[in-house]
Amino acid sequence: MEQRPHGFDDEDVRSALSRHHGIDARELHHRPVGFGDYHWAVTGADGTRWFAKVSDLTDKPQCGDTPAAALDGYRAALRTATELRAGGLEFVLAPVPAAGGELVADLDGRWALTVFEHVDAPGQDFHTELSTGSRDAVLALLARLHGAPAPDATPRHSPAVPDRQLVEDALAEQQTSWTGGPFSEPARQAVVTHTTAIRARLADADALTHQVTTAGRERVVTHGEPHPGNLLDPGKGYLLIDWDTVGLGVPERDLAVVSGDPAELAAYTELTGVRPDPAALELYALRWTLADLGEFLRWFRAPHDDDADSATAWEGLLATLADLDR
Repeated sequence: MEQRPHGFDDEDVRSALSRHHGIDARELHHRPVGFGDYHWAVTGADGTRWFAKVSDLTDKPQCGDTPAAALDGYRAALRTATELRAGGLEFVLAPVPAAGGELVADLDGRWALTVFEHVDAPGQDFHTELSTGSRDAVLALLARLHGAPAPDATPRHSPAVPDRQLVEDALAEQQTSWTGGPFSEPARQAVVTHTTAIRARLADADALTHQVTTAGRERVVTHGEPHPGNLLDPGKGYLLIDWDTVGLGVPERDLAVVSGDPAELAAYTELTGVRPDPAALELYALRWTLADLGEFLRWFRAPHDDDADSATAWEGLLATLADLDR
């Protein structure tokens, strides 16, 4: 996130690092990256560098609907990542356990802390276009991930549209003023304009979900969001980060993020013998867009400020609605 979290400052981060990880943070720099969690670059008194992530458990729906459920889901996801790395998948960037052994430290029931070793590598943007060689390198990682035994902790992914009820509520309440903040009314007007497209794409997603779930496809360990923004290249091959979306699902859950064109996924087929299912690729491309819609509607129907993060969300909402129209 570009903005710092309300109610959690640098001294809170410093205290949490000391209490849970024994890190004496001499330097602490907020990093305005990502969308959803909050990040700090940390240098300890001994010169060791770390990357700290603070998560608001009231707003981590991919892990659970309540703070307690989100904490449990987040811990299960990161246990999965840790076991995958221990099992030989060196490209999995897993967290450093806290002093008590937990991978996710519960700070106060709302805020949670995870810590990672610093990786000296430039980050990439979500929209970075990968070269053919880079795309095939990612597909090679996914082939290894999908072929790995599933750890016992692995969450089970549901292909249903995330935040479906929230989207339905927004459609049902489009004639009533939204009062969460400065972008609420513009967001409502945008939904009014695009109602037909939203309903049509939800129906498409339902039909595709039924087709994919009744096909009897094998479920594998999937990352969920292997886009360029979750790749680091320290010079020895990609690392895949942000494992809170890990789950058992069909391979196309990951493949659709890399490309919707089966021809561009040929390297995966060569490595695994699995030919991507066009219906599943279509489902997960559409599901991604509808998931974004739910996330942005949640943002603008709740209290929010006129700040850089809200502006980014507004641009994202408009782009998402345009995609649904197409």
